[in-house]
Amino acid sequence: MNDEKVTTIERVKQFLKGSETLRFEGVSIEEKYRWIESVLVRFTYRRLKRAEKGVIRQYLQKVSGYSRAQICRLIRQYYQDGRLRMTGWKRHRFPLKYTLADIALLAKTDELHDYLSGPATKKIMEREWAVYGHMEFSTISQISIAHLYNLRQSYLYRNLNKRYTRTKPAVVSIAERARPDTEGKPGYMRAFSNSYFKFLFPPGENFAVCQP
Repeated sequence: MNDEKVTTIERVKQFLKGSETLRFEGVSIEEKYRWIESVLVRFTYRRLKRAEKGVIRQYLQKVSGYSRAQICRLIRQYYQDGRLRMTGWKRHRFPLKYTLADIALLAKTDELHDYLSGPATKKIMEREWAVYGHMEFSTISQISIAHLYNLRQSYLYRNLNKRYTRTKPAVVSIAERARPDTEGKPGYMRAFSNSYFKFLFPPGENFAVCQP
């Protein structure tokens, strides 16, 4: 921000009224913080009167593009630390309770017991710990059934336990055509149903059956 000529409150008021244009070069957050800090130092913000502080806040807000609440927060940080610095932002994460070893143990249990339901799998892991004394099940045996299904859908579980089920073709016998078995005897006639027989030989028509 090239505002070296703005050294008095009156010049700031003139800028706010639009009588003067300034060139803002800083685009990063660090550059904006440095400029805001330089303005607070240049005008000795701590010693200004209340009305003058309001003018400076409007000036900072208009040039930086920050909201009034953000400017007030930065000024408060300047009061506390004597300078402005970016604070590292950390995403809140819940502590990881079930490790990779626990997920691998769940995958192995499912594989050995042919992928039972959630309640049945939990009961097996509880018995492994409480009855048989296998200490590796001490943590995973306390899992809820709902979270057990969540772990089964996780990337780690699916990567450890790749369960493939091939599609089995469905064999449906609709009709079967085959030659009649006469057992070597002549004069064999295939039996038809009554409806099919009436279709071949309508009533009222004469027909003859040839004998062998």
